[in-house]
Amino acid sequence: MAKIHYRKTAGMLLVSALLIPAALLSGCIGHQEQKPAVTVSIQPQKYILEQIVGDKWDVKCLLGSGANPESYDPSMTHLLNLEMSKAYMRVGNIPFESAIINKIHNNNPGLRLYDTSEGVALITGTHAREGAGEEVAAEVDPHTWTSVRNVKKMASNMYEAMVDIDPSNKGYYARRFKTFIQSLDSLDMALDSILRPCRGASFVVWHPSLSYFARDYGLHQIALSPEGKEMSVEDISRAVETARRDSARVMFFQKDADSRQAQTVNDQIGARVVEINPLDYDWKGEMLNIANAMASDSQ
Repeated sequence: MAKIHYRKTAGMLLVSALLIPAALLSGCIGHQEQKPAVTVSIQPQKYILEQIVGDKWDVKCLLGSGANPESYDPSMTHLLNLEMSKAYMRVGNIPFESAIINKIHNNNPGLRLYDTSEGVALITGTHAREGAGEEVAAEVDPHTWTSVRNVKKMASNMYEAMVDIDPSNKGYYARRFKTFIQSLDSLDMALDSILRPCRGASFVVWHPSLSYFARDYGLHQIALSPEGKEMSVEDISRAVETARRDSARVMFFQKDADSRQAQTVNDQIGARVVEINPLDYDWKGEMLNIANAMASDSQ
């Protein structure tokens, strides 16, 4: 993947000033060699990358498991972690990522940037309400990590990035990458087997975070709030009509969703509510949780 290097400015003075006391303190208590750091955007990326790098790198993550990407504003700690990292591996197409890069691009001239979704077959239009303009309809769905098949490509991108950053450990990364890919193949086969009886089934979700998962296994996603905003009366009526027509029997509910409006819809369709967290570090567990919920309601 292409990497980008940025020009250094006086912004590094702030980082240096903050780091000097820590360096002096570490000198007083004895030398402790720190692992080099690489930063990712979300917890599922952290999980993926750690399968490849093992204990050789400290993988920092910008977004916590319960945080909302739509309203995320990086703390000073997050920015400092990024500035001290060797590389930043973004998901790609998540709005806050571009804002982050704009904030730190001058402060770490050696920071390498990688788009881990490069080469993934992207889905567009999932975040547009009915009647939205062409520009909104063409927006890319950023939830690429909710597909095991996508994650195979993302892991490949991360492996190549690590070899680019640290070629001396290529053999180590290659062995771990191979093992991880084998585990992904096994997971994909397991999910396919679980969901085979559900082909063509529909499910309801507040935010369209499972578009790629649905594509992989022949499911239909009904998103209540494509833009993550409050639903109008017309939106609620339309969602209820669609869910009834498609016999949706499961509603996946995320912690950051509007529980009041989601409950209003579910009162009328009677679906089983299943809580999910697509941003959780336990990415594999989440994939299995979603699949098993669909399967249990198709029997």
